[in-house]
Amino acid sequence: MRLKNFYQEVIKRGSEADIRGKREIEKILKKKKEEYEKLEEAKRDFFDLDSLLNPFSDTRILNGGPESNIKSVIAGIDVDVGELLLVDRLKEKGENIDLVVSHHPAGKAYASFYEVMDVQIDTFTGAGMSLSVSENLLGERKSQVERRVNAANHQRCIDAAIWLKLNFLCMHTPCDNLAYQYIRKIIDKEKPGNLGEIMDILYVIPEYRDAAMSNNPPKIALGRRRNRCKRIHLEFTGGTEGPQDIYDKLSLCGIDTIIAMHQSEEHYKKCKEANINVIFASHIASDNLGVNLMFDHLAKIEKLKIYEFSGFRRFIHKKN
Repeated sequence: MRLKNFYQEVIKRGSEADIRGKREIEKILKKKKEEYEKLEEAKRDFFDLDSLLNPFSDTRILNGGPESNIKSVIAGIDVDVGELLLVDRLKEKGENIDLVVSHHPAGKAYASFYEVMDVQIDTFTGAGMSLSVSENLLGERKSQVERRVNAANHQRCIDAAIWLKLNFLCMHTPCDNLAYQYIRKIIDKEKPGNLGEIMDILYVIPEYRDAAMSNNPPKIALGRRRNRCKRIHLEFTGGTEGPQDIYDKLSLCGIDTIIAMHQSEEHYKKCKEANINVIFASHIASDNLGVNLMFDHLAKIEKLKIYEFSGFRRFIHKKN
């Protein structure tokens, strides 16, 4: 598989699993094309051409030739300079590694990853919130994240990949979309009646079982096992945590339980004030689930040797 084909398949599969739907994704790409065509020639050099075909700003080829032949991949949840040096050392020792994959974004994909937060608008409106409230609250939250991200040294690990001549790619929201749809499908099918039943569902999934054996299991953060649940909201995709002031609105819409990858202390306190049950599904385990589902898809196209590192564990899901 060529690197460009690997990248294209990640985008394709992530788009298919996106809660916004095919028509909305097409609108996003069309709008980007119109934006590009209106630019003065002198400003086109600064336009991210990938955005014309890829609706996920946090998923990019970070280094390497698009025609590179990929037969083996080393995948991690977080990849920085240290991980890239480890890959170089492994290659020196004779391991054949064609591509380094990070789940969390780096470089230019991290610099603009807040753009994918728009996915959350559809999760909120799907829960019954008005479009205007969803957009206004998320708009302010996106600005906060943009200001925080702006100060980072985005190119540090990219420079390391360049010096080490390593193909390097990150795939974030496409994988999170897959994890979201996987958990949503199970919840909708099983219809758990209380928090304990949700926990039992999570413990059957191999990524969460593995995390539990490493003392990082799913946890009930707010509520008890016997607490009943009826309307369950998932915080699994959309780049990062949404606005803190969303929870009282979700509660008014009838949401009684949230399953989140993780939450900040401030978000947790807002859920507590809104009397919403919260389960932390385990962040890294949830990331593993999404990455594994993506590799399951890629394996249907071409067999790849997968190396595990930086918190990633390979589990195969035969049906997804």
